[in-house]
Amino acid sequence: MFPLDPQNALAWLHSTGWLPEGEPAEIVPLAWGVSNVVLRVEPATTPHFVLKQSREQLRTRDPWFSRLDRIWREADAMRVLQPLLPPGRIPQVLKEDRPNYVFSMEAAPARHTVWKQALLEGDFRHDVALQLGRDLAQIHTQTAANPALCLPFADRQVFVELRVDPFYKRVLQAAPEVGRPLEQMIDQMFETQICLVHGDFSPKNVLLTQEGVVLVDFETVHWGDPAFDLGFFLSHLLLKTVLHRDRFEAVAGLSQQFWRGYLARLDECQAHPILSPDTIVSRTLPHLAGCMWARIDGTSKIDYLPQPQQQVGVRDFCRGLLLRPPGDWGEVLNRLKVGKFG
Repeated sequence: MFPLDPQNALAWLHSTGWLPEGEPAEIVPLAWGVSNVVLRVEPATTPHFVLKQSREQLRTRDPWFSRLDRIWREADAMRVLQPLLPPGRIPQVLKEDRPNYVFSMEAAPARHTVWKQALLEGDFRHDVALQLGRDLAQIHTQTAANPALCLPFADRQVFVELRVDPFYKRVLQAAPEVGRPLEQMIDQMFETQICLVHGDFSPKNVLLTQEGVVLVDFETVHWGDPAFDLGFFLSHLLLKTVLHRDRFEAVAGLSQQFWRGYLARLDECQAHPILSPDTIVSRTLPHLAGCMWARIDGTSKIDYLPQPQQQVGVRDFCRGLLLRPPGDWGEVLNRLKVGKFG
């Protein structure tokens, strides 16, 4: 594999014919996560596009590895999911270079904001959360109704490498007192294959543009349990709620609007018994706890809650979700509101 970087990408593009020989272009590295090299290519006379190349070792403090061919799962998932969502929501895959584990895709408008950054800076757009709830429900319900779309994504090795081991297994090591509910949740998850699960549905993979929302990063897509997506996504929103405790109601409203969009779509479709409102909410809560806790003690730690009391507060909150499950989402938020986070 020829490893691409901002210095050699232009010459590689010319040599492969992906850009005409001599065509000038600016190469801009993009900060989409820790697992790949992502470069925005801005030619002088043709539309901009993005190059994405997988890396076996992820850029984290603790060692973390995953198979290179996950990049093709991502390209395949983008092709499958694109028709299920509004036009422009998922970029179109353009070209592939299999020996070098790289593909190109349409670029989002240059003037865009990564939703994670907006949240960190205190910009809480409830309309975005509502739309994302609808989008995720659309993915879950439409693929639950069409198992043929899911079958090519039945292998969950990449999901184990990028989520189960560095998230849930690390929490099990750090907190054996919650081993039983976490192990039960993991077992239940692996027994469940009802729809396509994004596996990385998070604010860092949501781009806000003048035209709307763009979703990126699909390498952990698999046929599995939709509760993981919900717990994973909501863990990000609740961690931002801990960060912005002085604006609790505004930040907590994001999760309420997300649930509003998601559950409304479930009511319309009735795609599967697990995708009924009461069932999916109860199945989501242990995933929420495991994912939140993993961002403190797992392989991929957040950097915006650095104070020890904040981290202790997150652990205590998650421990309570696992050992004393709340009855509904309102109780989850009430516990978060009265929690001690320093």
